[in-house]
Amino acid sequence: MTTDALAGRVAIVTGAGDGIGRGVARRFAAEGARVLVAELNEESGSRVAAELGPDARFVRTDVTVREQVEAMVETAVATWGSVDILVNNAWGAGTVSRVETKTDDQLARGFAMGYYGPLWAMQAAFPHMKARGWGRVINMCSLNGVNAHMGTLEYNSAKEALRTLTRTAAREWAPTGVVVNAICPGAKSAAFRRMASEHPEIEAAADRANPMGRLGDPEDDIAPVAVFLASEGARYLTGNTLFVDGGSHINGVAWTPDLDGD
Repeated sequence: MTTDALAGRVAIVTGAGDGIGRGVARRFAAEGARVLVAELNEESGSRVAAELGPDARFVRTDVTVREQVEAMVETAVATWGSVDILVNNAWGAGTVSRVETKTDDQLARGFAMGYYGPLWAMQAAFPHMKARGWGRVINMCSLNGVNAHMGTLEYNSAKEALRTLTRTAAREWAPTGVVVNAICPGAKSAAFRRMASEHPEIEAAADRANPMGRLGDPEDDIAPVAVFLASEGARYLTGNTLFVDGGSHINGVAWTPDLDGD
């Protein structure tokens, strides 16, 4: 069921070519939003934009490059006259290995994608939102950081830094009508599927550890919460982290991946 909750709004969704980003983009479009699909992979990004119909557009975006992030926002404004909703979701870095083996390059790329990319997007979008007195920023963070999952230091650290950015921006921007919130999803995202393909024991353990017995579906379980945060109904909600995870955050991490040999 749709309610046109986002009718007339302009949304940017990074990493919208697959997984949670695709699920959010599809739900936003179904709720009446015009959606900029910001994606590094041209094939998947173009395909999702085509799925969404004439009120969507694809722009190839590497969120680790500031100029491309700024151009992404400029494209939305040039195409539709504004940017109302920003979803920072893109991720494509990281390996599963122990803390003592992590390299500076791995950590730098993790922060470029998971922290600086969202920061640059927020900095570019904020003036347009402030001028209209209305804006929604949704940052996709992670239980990996909250619960300190093993093996994913660069991801955990970048996502927790992003939660701090979320709260700080929420505090500073509260008087402007721009609200900023984070979602920590428990879902089989594109990044999770890549990791699970290399470490299948992680997927099985994650399902078993979830109180509901499964990780969520990006479009049916995660995206509806993003729709709410992007809607008028969230106008008095800012600086929060919503754990959309089937209850996974309640008892922490119940599984330990085998990192021997890393």
